[in-house]
Amino acid sequence: MVINPGKTDAIKQIMDLTEGYGCDIYIEATGHPSSVIQGMQMIRKLGTFVEFSVFSEPTTLDWSIIGDKKELNVLGSHISPYTYPYVLEGMAKGIIKTNGVVTKMFPLERWEEAFHFATGKEGDIKVAFRF
Repeated sequence: MVINPGKTDAIKQIMDLTEGYGCDIYIEATGHPSSVIQGMQMIRKLGTFVEFSVFSEPTTLDWSIIGDKKELNVLGSHISPYTYPYVLEGMAKGIIKTNGVVTKMFPLERWEEAFHFATGKEGDIKVAFRF
């Protein structure tokens, strides 16, 4: 089942599906602060909240939800710790192919332009630096 929170009240749908119980595990992977708040509202008591994202801005949350109201397990995770050097080296050597993933490549000197395109405002999926 896929729930699009842009078209559906995701919290209400989860609570309706679970008869008010909430979800067991909430994995936040959007990078948007509102998803953290959404997750805290729909997760069940003694549930597990997994934070996967990297955020461009802080998110504000009533932390008493975690320890007092729901007694949650909160875990932080990222794609794969210690793999960045391996991936960067593989991309530089051409071992790891990025065709179809990276939509624009930039030299380091054009970092400001690269950061603009990395926002996605121009429709790019992923930008990368050429070394």
